[in-house]
Amino acid sequence: MNDLSLLAGYTTLVDVLESNRGVDRAVTYVEGENSERRVPYGDIHQRALGILYHLQAMGAQRGDKMIIFLSNNEQFLDGFWAAICGGITPVPLAVGISDEHRHKLLRVARTLAGPGSLLGKPLLYTDAKSLERLGALAAEVGETAVFEDLKARSFLVETITDISRPGKLHRPTPADLAFIQFSSGSTSEPKGVMLTHGNLIANAQGATAVGKYNDQDVTLSWMPLTHDMGLIGFYLIQFANRAHINLMPTELFVRRPLLWLQVASKKRATLTCSPNFGYRHFLKVLGDRRLDGVDLSAIRQIYNGAEPISVALCNEFMCALAYTGLKSQAMYPVYGLAEASLAVAFPQPGLDYRWIRVNRHKLGVGSTVEVNPADARDALELVCVGRTVPNSELRIADASRTALPEGRVGHILIRGPNVTRGYFGDPEATAQAIGADGWVDTGDLGFLHEGSLYIAGRSKEIIFVNGQNYYPYDLENIAQRAPGLDLNKVVAAGVARPGSQGEELVVFVLHRSSMHEFLPTAAAVSRLINEHTGLEVASVIPTKRIPKTTSGKVQRHLLETAYVDGEFDADLKELKTLRESQAGTAAVSGTELETRLQSICETALPGKRIDVHDNLFDIGASSLKLIEIHENVDREFPGLIDLTELFDHPTIADLAKHLESKLKTPPPAGA
Repeated sequence: MNDLSLLAGYTTLVDVLESNRGVDRAVTYVEGENSERRVPYGDIHQRALGILYHLQAMGAQRGDKMIIFLSNNEQFLDGFWAAICGGITPVPLAVGISDEHRHKLLRVARTLAGPGSLLGKPLLYTDAKSLERLGALAAEVGETAVFEDLKARSFLVETITDISRPGKLHRPTPADLAFIQFSSGSTSEPKGVMLTHGNLIANAQGATAVGKYNDQDVTLSWMPLTHDMGLIGFYLIQFANRAHINLMPTELFVRRPLLWLQVASKKRATLTCSPNFGYRHFLKVLGDRRLDGVDLSAIRQIYNGAEPISVALCNEFMCALAYTGLKSQAMYPVYGLAEASLAVAFPQPGLDYRWIRVNRHKLGVGSTVEVNPADARDALELVCVGRTVPNSELRIADASRTALPEGRVGHILIRGPNVTRGYFGDPEATAQAIGADGWVDTGDLGFLHEGSLYIAGRSKEIIFVNGQNYYPYDLENIAQRAPGLDLNKVVAAGVARPGSQGEELVVFVLHRSSMHEFLPTAAAVSRLINEHTGLEVASVIPTKRIPKTTSGKVQRHLLETAYVDGEFDADLKELKTLRESQAGTAAVSGTELETRLQSICETALPGKRIDVHDNLFDIGASSLKLIEIHENVDREFPGLIDLTELFDHPTIADLAKHLESKLKTPPPAGA
C-alpha cells in the first residue's frame, strides 16, 4: 500500500484508531518464548470505547489529564486509547521500582492540577498494588493530600469486567492536546512535553516518508511505552501504517535479552530497535555463544537511538550477528526527542551506517570541526544520523540562535508541525527552550557534514580542562573499557575547587565493595583516559550511588558539589594509604557474604530495609533493578554469578549460599 496516501487521510489519533478497526492486523503481546496474546486492531477499538464508558461513569470529562501508571503493555494501551477517544489527555509515567518513580508521580500530579484541567485534579489509571505503594510513599514524604486527591479519582484496571457498552466518543482537532510526555527533566522539576494530534500525525508522515514503512512490515519492540521510541515510533506510527506489531515487556528483554532476536527470527520481523544499553546487555549475555536457528535476514532496519550512539558497539553487535544473515545496512542510527514527537533526522535506508573521526578538542560551540586529526589521541568517532525528516526543520546555531554554516558546531534547534508548543504548566521552561521565531533548543550540540547531522554532545555537559573542551560521555566511554566497568557506572566531571585556577578532571565510579578492590579499577581508569586523551585524571572516586533523574540522566552537579564539599575526602585518604601499603584482604565468610549482598540490594532499592530471607520479587524488584544488583555482585565477585541465577536464587540468603559454593569457602558456623 502507498503509505503516504494512507497517512494523508489522518488528522488525529482518533482517525488512526477508527480507520483501521476493520483491517486484518493485530498487536501481539509477547510474554515469553511460547506465550503471547494476539489482539486484532478492531478489538483495540472496541476495548477503548468500552473502558471509556467506565471512565466517564466515574466522572472523567473532556480536557482532564489522566496519569497512566502501569507496567503491563496491554493494560497501558487500553487505557491510553480510552483516554484519547474521550478527549482525556494521557500522561504516561514509568512505574519503575524505586521510590523516586512514585515521588515523580506525585510531583507530576501537582503540576497537572494547575491550569488546564477542567476539574483541576488529574485521574490515575493504575492497579491496586501500585496505588497501595504510592499511598505508602506519600505518607512517608508528607504528600498525603496529593495522594488522597489521586485516590479519589483513581481507576483500577482490576475493576474492568464488562466493556460491552461504549463510551461517548470525542472527535478532537489537530490542534488539541493528544498526550503529555514527561520524558526529560529532574525528579524535583519534571517537564511535560505537550504533543498535539497534529504534531504526532506530522511526525508519523515524516518518519514514514523516509523509513518507507508499509502494511507488510512486522515490527518488534521491547522499549517501554513510557518512552517516545516505544510508544510513538514502534506503536502509534506502526499502527497508522497497519503493520503487524509485536511488543515485548521491557523486563522480559532485561531478563532474557537473547529472546529479543529469537522472537525477531520467528516472527520474520522487518523493523526493531534498541538504545546502546540494549546492544551492550544483549552482547554481554550472549558471550561467545551462537544463536542456533536464528535467521535475521528479514530485518531491514534496527533503529538505534534514545541515547548517545557508540560506533564501537554498533560494529561489535553487527559483527557478532553477521552469521544470522543480519545485513550490515540494517543498523539504523537516528536522532530524535520527545519535543519533536520523536523523529528529527533519519539516514537514507538501505545504506551502511557510517561515521567520521573528529578532533575531540574542537567541538565547542562555533568551532570548525576537524576531521581525521593527525594525533590518534585526539580522535573521536561520531555516527551519522542522517538528514531532517519531512515536516521538520533543523538549524545549527550559535548562542544567539543565529544559524551556523556546515562544518561548525552549534546548538541543535528544531521547528515544524511535528514540534511541541511547550511544556505543560511551565511557561518559564517553555520560554527558555522556544525562541520568538519558534525554534526549539533541543539541548544538544551538533554539526552538519556533507549535509548530514552528527551529534557532538549536550550543551550543558562540557568539561573544561587545560583550555580545551571535553564531553563527559566521551571520557566515560573511554573509562568504561576498564575491566568490570560499564558506561552507566562511570561519571566524568570537571570540578573547580574554591581558589583553584581552573577545573580538574574527576571520575566517579559506582563501587560498593572494599577500597582495596577499588585500587586496580582507579588505576585502569586513569591510565585509559591518559592514553586516549592525554588528560591527567585528578581523582578516581568510588561512590555508592550515581544520582539520576527519573529519565535516567546523570545529575553530575550533585557529585561535583559533594566532591567540593569534602564528602569523599575520607575515602580518598583511605585509598592513598592503601595505595602506599597495598594491604591484603581477609577471606569472606558466609555471614559476610550476606551482609555484602544485603548492602548491594539495599543500595539498588533505596528506602527499603531488606531481610536476607525476603524474596526480591515480592518486595518489587524489577528486572532492571536486578540487572543493577547483578552488575554490582559481578563487580565484587567477577564471573561467578550469571544474571539468570538471581532469578533462581531470589533471596539474599539463597544467593549467598550459592555464591559461597562458587567461592568454595567453608559454610558459616551453624549452617
